[in-house]
Amino acid sequence: MFRHALRAAVLAGGLLAGFASAASAETSRLALVIGQSSYRAVTPLPNPANDAKAMAKLLGDSGFEVTTAADLSQRDLNREVGDFAAKIAAKGPDTVALVFYAGHGLQIDGENYLVPVDVDPRREADIPLQAVRLNDVLNTLNSVPSRMRILMLDACRNNPFPSINQNAGRGLALVDTKTGAPGTFLSYSTSPGAEAEDGNGANSPYTTALLQAAREPGVPIEQAFKRVRVAVNKATEGRQTPWDSSSLTEDFRFVVSTDASAANAGPRPTVAKLSVDEWKRSLQGKPIESANEIIVGDGSVEAYEAFVALYTAPPYGPQAREWLDLHNRMAAWNEAVLINTVAAYQGFLDRYPNSDLTPTARKLIERLRNRPVVTPVVAAAPATPPVVPANLAAGPTCPCSQTPPPRKTETPKRVEEKPARKREEDPPKRASRPTRRDPGDDVVVYAPPPPPRTYYAPPPVRVVPPVNLGVSVGGGYGGGGYGRGPSNYPPRRGYGY
Repeated sequence: MFRHALRAAVLAGGLLAGFASAASAETSRLALVIGQSSYRAVTPLPNPANDAKAMAKLLGDSGFEVTTAADLSQRDLNREVGDFAAKIAAKGPDTVALVFYAGHGLQIDGENYLVPVDVDPRREADIPLQAVRLNDVLNTLNSVPSRMRILMLDACRNNPFPSINQNAGRGLALVDTKTGAPGTFLSYSTSPGAEAEDGNGANSPYTTALLQAAREPGVPIEQAFKRVRVAVNKATEGRQTPWDSSSLTEDFRFVVSTDASAANAGPRPTVAKLSVDEWKRSLQGKPIESANEIIVGDGSVEAYEAFVALYTAPPYGPQAREWLDLHNRMAAWNEAVLINTVAAYQGFLDRYPNSDLTPTARKLIERLRNRPVVTPVVAAAPATPPVVPANLAAGPTCPCSQTPPPRKTETPKRVEEKPARKREEDPPKRASRPTRRDPGDDVVVYAPPPPPRTYYAPPPVRVVPPVNLGVSVGGGYGGGGYGRGPSNYPPRRGYGY
């Protein structure tokens, strides 16, 4: 009896521990909800403020600690994102961080920007200076440890700025979260490169569908957004189809199910990706309306390719073909922007010469061609070490420096010129020589003998007072000659041949 009671107690303890671990698996939820309605330079948007209020209430009911902000300038928007990242860091790495943004969004030169209410651009170059780059928001959120990051952008409305809407691309550019940090989910209110509708009711079609799908208990986030895609596509008669990109490694549910087997967080189930042929076999024979709903919910390129191969009847056939062409174009554009070379943009123009991105591609080509060319620094070849004479090779060397090469000209000059200078400047030797000698007795060794000349005897040597003698290099006897003396003595030339 006691053994059965103990077993029951252990089982109950295990179940309680399982519930506790499921409840503590996600320690905190933080959300930043932004609604941008009161634009100053263009017509205000009525629905973003309503969308933000409705989403803030939904997320608060789902256990999120919500921060709301409305009608933010560029400075305020940057500050809110930075403060939100600080809150995530304070909560710890098990935090689920969610950002909902409703308002205008633009793509310029392949980059996505969230548009503050105080922007007033006169040219495309003003948007990067006045708006907030989406990648900067993502990088700020990725800079702090968190369990997962969820971004929902109801920001693909039409470009309201007439000065730039003819050259900038439509909608938002494609962002592949799989190339960034894992644990990110990104959703657009419509496909990349397309424009979303603000809606005629209190909320936009995207937010209306999201409010309904997120309230269902126990539905994983990716399943919820499949329902959002189908609902928005139906509400807009195919004009708008939401899009998402996920690199989540765990599952997430907005509303936790009361079923213990469907805990809010856990390993994300692996779903096999079907090929085009497998999709064809799956869709074969289904009514076109049912098949269209299936491929819209899936949202994969393979599903759309199979559908357009099987169904061509309007309106679903042309709508699917348009979605597929737009997606392929935006994927090619994303690849060209990532490569960022003249060849990449020219390849995009060759495939899509008349798209809304053609002006941007041509502009980026010209920008790359006019970019200053930076010449790479090439390392200099090592100098050839000097040849060390054999008699010095075994001598001591200094390991911390290189012995400079020996001078080539100083030693010969010092050996030949110094004796010559001594012979010219040595008066006693010159005075001790005989006053008259035969020219054949002396030989000058540093110059070839001159041709024979007629010899004239010099006058007798006279003793004269001391005079100032200057030594000069000349052709006199012994290699030198007398300089200029006092004015009462005539100048005399030295002996010569």
